[in-house]
Formats: sequence, C-alpha cells, structure tokens
Amino acid sequence: MKLLIYPPVDAQRLEKIRFAAGAMQVANAQTIDEAKKEIVDAAAFYGRLTPEMLAVAEKLCWVQCPTASLEHYLFPQLVEHSCVLTNMRGIYSEVIAEHVFAYIFCFARNLHIYIRQQMERKWKPVGAQPQGANYLTGVAVQTPADRCHRDIAGKRLGIVGMGGIGSEIAQRGVSFGMRVVGVDSVAKRPGEGVEAIWSLDHLDDLLSESDFVVVAAPHTPETEGMFDRAQFQRMKPEAFFVNIGRGAIVRLEALTAALTKGEIAGAALDVFETEPLPADHPLWGMENVIITPHVAACAPQMASRHLEIVLDNVQRFALGEPLHNVADKSKWY
Repeated sequence: MKLLIYPPVDAQRLEKIRFAAGAMQVANAQTIDEAKKEIVDAAAFYGRLTPEMLAVAEKLCWVQCPTASLEHYLFPQLVEHSCVLTNMRGIYSEVIAEHVFAYIFCFARNLHIYIRQQMERKWKPVGAQPQGANYLTGVAVQTPADRCHRDIAGKRLGIVGMGGIGSEIAQRGVSFGMRVVGVDSVAKRPGEGVEAIWSLDHLDDLLSESDFVVVAAPHTPETEGMFDRAQFQRMKPEAFFVNIGRGAIVRLEALTAALTKGEIAGAALDVFETEPLPADHPLWGMENVIITPHVAACAPQMASRHLEIVLDNVQRFALGEPLHNVADKSKWY
C-alpha cells in the first residue's frame, strides 16, 4: 500500500508519518505533476486533493482532509467516490469555546466599550447600574440594552449546532451557571447540565428565549443562509449574537440591519460571508460589535493536535483498523 502526501510536509513531520505508516510506502510529492503520478496507485491520500488527481487514482480508499470544515474541500467527484473521507474535527473545540466566552464576558462587562474608551484616555463608567433605577439613589434611569452590565449566571445560552464545538461551549456555559439549550439537525441527548437539545424545528423557540445566541454549526447546504432578517427579529432586543461557525450561515446584510435598528443588543463575529470583511463595511464602526479575523481556532497547540490526528489515522489505516473522524460526504460534515 502507498500513502501520498501533497502538498509536501517538512522533514520532521514526514519522519513521524513514515513511522506511523509502518510497512506502508509514503510518497511526499513536491509538485502537482509528481502528485498526479504518485496517486495512480496510492491507497491513501493526505493533503489537498484536486479533481484532476482523483480522476487518475485507481486504488484510492481513504482521504485525510487537513481541515475540520469540508465546504471548500469537497467537489462532486469526491462526494460520489467510494473512498472514505476523514477530517480534523474535534481538535478545535476547547479553544473555540474559550473564544466564545471571551466575547460573552466582553459584552457582560462592557469591555468592548471600555477598551475603546481606553484608547481615548476616557474615564466613563457605562451602564454600571441596572435598568430601571439607580440602586444608590433610587433615581429612574434608562440604560440602553447593549450598555447594561449584566450577570452571566442565570442567563439563557442558546447554541445552534451541538457537535463537538457546540457541546464544549455548552459545558462552559453550564459551569458559569447559565441555562443552556441547543438545536441540532441530529437528535442527541443533552450533556450534563444542558436543559435540552431540540430539533431545528425549534430554532425560533431558542432565538426568542436566549440572552446569548451562538452559532457553532458547519456550513452545509441546509445551514447556508440560515440566519436572515426573520431570525434576528425573533431574538430579544437585549440579546447578543455570536458566530464562530461559518460565515455563509449568516446573511451579513440582515445582521447589519438588525443591529442598526436595535433589534438585537450586539454581535461578535469571527467569520463572515465575505472574508476579509471589506474595510468600508458598516459593522467596523459599530460600538456594539466585536470583530475578530477568523482566528477563533488559533492556538499554539493546534499544530501538534493536527499531527496527532494524522498519525493516529495513518497507523489505523496501515493496520486495517477503523478510522477516526469519518465524514458524511453527502452532508459536508
């Protein structure tokens, strides 16, 4: 048997992959032309596969995708091919969950506002008292929903997509005393402390009841454009929206309109329909919006975790054992 790697990996990684492969031959193609020649009799492939490469593959049984998401990796011929496809899901769950709660705590304590004020050397407490009345003086106040200091405990956290990342976010929410619900396309039992995982038919219920709505779903034909104007109008005006799933799930024009009209209190976004987000997009100038440049999965340990998945599956394939992270090509995850 032969494993083909393309694009090529560095010498240190190649040595580890060859050790995991045992008696299986490993070809580390340096060019696309070399990859096309090597894939003819390869049983396994790791890297970036193209339709031209797949067309000449005669023995291909397994493809290891180098990413967790599949929407930019799949093509019709690969979906129809008999090979098993595995991906990198699972390695990003913890760090992305931490990114989500960085957003949530920013909104809860108005840090997104105070950081901007710091740049202006401005000392200005914002929304330090609850809505309704100043608890020291009893004087009635009207603090905008997006400027109130708020507790996390007791708030409703609604998660769209309860896979590995969504489940990790849910557990962190539970640990902070939040009331957690989720929706998912696949029926699942809720984890410890999670109130419920509903079918997607209950998305409107999740939106209308949640104080924080987090999108952690993959980009699939079913989720593309899932969040349009109607979905934001079902959210509470004091609720915040977070997207660390995929940009194509959320129509930016609809989100921008909801924020402009005050239909939701704010949004934190790591992914966008168009990336990079154009410099003239109005979201950049909104005080109640946090923008990060598709970095929620970035962390020093990602490279080693990535390699662990590759080595584990290479060894499993060489030994004829079941592979980890097998994807459903027809569903894109």
